[in-house]
Amino acid sequence: MDLFLKIAAAGVLIMLLFFLWPAFKAWQENGPKAEKGDWQAAILPLAAVVGLVIVLIMLVR
Repeated sequence: MDLFLKIAAAGVLIMLLFFLWPAFKAWQENGPKAEKGDWQAAILPLAAVVGLVIVLIMLVR
């Protein structure tokens, strides 16, 4: 039964990729383009989260 579930899950994933491929292509062609300040706006919250995790790890030690 375990092998059947793995094969069924693989089939579902392949069908999902098959049906979502046209939407992915449309998003790539018509999606928003990155501007000059977008990377800085993304890096600042990520750095804050990493800093918070480091502080929490230091507090637990």
